[in-house]
Amino acid sequence: MGANLKQVAERAGVSVRTVSNVVSGFALVAPATRERVQRALDELQYRPNAAARHLRGGRSGLIALVVPEISSPYFGELAGHVADEAEARAWTVLVQQTDGDAGRERELLDGVRGQAVDGLVMSPWALSPADLRRRSDSAPLVLLGEQDADGLLDHVAIDNVAAARDLTRHLIDGGRTRIAAVGLQPHLVNGTAARRVEGYRQALAAAGLPNDPGLEITVDRLHRADGAAAMRRLLDAGAPVDAVFCFSDQLALGALHTALRHGLRVPADLAIAGFDDVEDGRYANPSLTTVSPDKAGIAAAALECLVDRLAGSPDPAPARRIVVGHHLEIRDSTGAASG
Repeated sequence: MGANLKQVAERAGVSVRTVSNVVSGFALVAPATRERVQRALDELQYRPNAAARHLRGGRSGLIALVVPEISSPYFGELAGHVADEAEARAWTVLVQQTDGDAGRERELLDGVRGQAVDGLVMSPWALSPADLRRRSDSAPLVLLGEQDADGLLDHVAIDNVAAARDLTRHLIDGGRTRIAAVGLQPHLVNGTAARRVEGYRQALAAAGLPNDPGLEITVDRLHRADGAAAMRRLLDAGAPVDAVFCFSDQLALGALHTALRHGLRVPADLAIAGFDDVEDGRYANPSLTTVSPDKAGIAAAALECLVDRLAGSPDPAPARRIVVGHHLEIRDSTGAASG
């Protein structure tokens, strides 16, 4: 039989309420006290009855993560981080897929059918601020990515303009002057691609390089096949290109495949870079230079927003936009591998 809250409190030298606050993760506890309580919890192998605790608080203990594509390596890795953060709070995560369909995203704005969820973390591709205003569900919702939240909801993202500018500048610093951008998606209201192309253009302008619209390539999806097809289009057009910046690692892996099959040497003839820092890119040959978003930081910030909203303050704070960091992972595909 595992320890109870009273036994943990006695071991830590604190009140039962303090132990409960640490276990729940909802109330502020001094770091030193939290550490002492956590040590007692670990030593006594305390295992909370999460279902009972949530029900006593009028909650289900379930949160939903809504993503466009479960099969996407980026969203798969992000889901893992969300699951880790949720487990630390004794939450269970329901993962829902929308395929970027506007109707499906609108439906999930009002909860998961047949499930009472305490909150949602959502990465939408097709929602507008008008859709968000029409939302009827009262459960806390945190948006991820470059969706225009219009100040309505908590929103967690990286600075895509700065990230794309950083990567394009890296290519320019490597002597590349004809850089293609692969991944524009004008059919989506999601602003991610628009912000990445903005950063790409800013870096070109800062270096005094012309912006050639013929080197900005649209895609339907961010998949390997789309990257491979985009690379074929560039090669078939005979465009003089010495670097390709792809707006996802999947696109970059597809572009790399096509380039190598056409006899190009990467990076000697052509530098290729991606975005997302998914595991496959680290093991590609050559390994893939990429923008690495802080996926763990995104998950932590999103769930902290849910914690704050579920705390039930009588004077809720205004919606927040939280910008999480990124860095470049410089690898073999751009000719400047680190380490």
